Amino acid sequence: MTISPKPVIGVISNHVVEDEGAYVVKARYVDAVARYADAVPLICPSVEDVSNAAAIVARLDAILLTGATSNIEPGRYGAAAGRAPFDPARDGMAAALIAAAMAAGKPVFGICRGLQEINVALGGTLVDQRDGTNQALAHHAPDGVDLDLMFAHAHSVEVVPGTLLAAIAGEGSFAVNSVHFQTIGALGKGLVVNARAPDGVVEAVSSSGTAAPILAVQWHPEWRPEGRPHDLAFWRNVGVIARAYMGR
Repeated sequence: MTISPKPVIGVISNHVVEDEGAYVVKARYVDAVARYADAVPLICPSVEDVSNAAAIVARLDAILLTGATSNIEPGRYGAAAGRAPFDPARDGMAAALIAAAMAAGKPVFGICRGLQEINVALGGTLVDQRDGTNQALAHHAPDGVDLDLMFAHAHSVEVVPGTLLAAIAGEGSFAVNSVHFQTIGALGKGLVVNARAPDGVVEAVSSSGTAAPILAVQWHPEWRPEGRPHDLAFWRNVGVIARAYMGR
């Protein structure tokens, strides 16, 4: 019996989580890559030294940039100030992996912080959406909701017809779980808006004219994808796209 090889998808870690010196990836991301994308997840530590980013990418078929509790350091997109916590090692490694993947012609996928990292890497900017009086207020989550409970709250997005996301998940609107502190300001070069929230916030982007696809969403498709067909479709197509670029 011949066993078909699976694509290997690099899943970026977070350098510091809750003041612990650890490289951490939530199990939901790893499980989604393995179960729904039918791929092999390989965790990529967000170390300070990014000189081996190209060597890491050479061993992968695609990169997945996950969400995190940290914000991107404002200096990376030309802002004077922003609200902590920040994760400089994650910022640096994400930028290096994106550059290496694009140079090697390999797909890049982003979730929440990952979408923001992709936008900044391509010259875009971000906007801090938090109320200065409420450090736990995340965009699209009700005021006063505990950060750990925000994922239970959903809102709608409208998919732009004719985009990559529309081809994968269908056109129209659907509900997503979206919790984030930063949103896209200026769109990065070569990115195309794939979905927006009712208030106009960019919720998904893809690439135009790149050697391999880039697809990123602001929401969390790893949050119970069995109950959301569009999120399940996202993961399945992550695997399909990664498989199409195996060995390149």
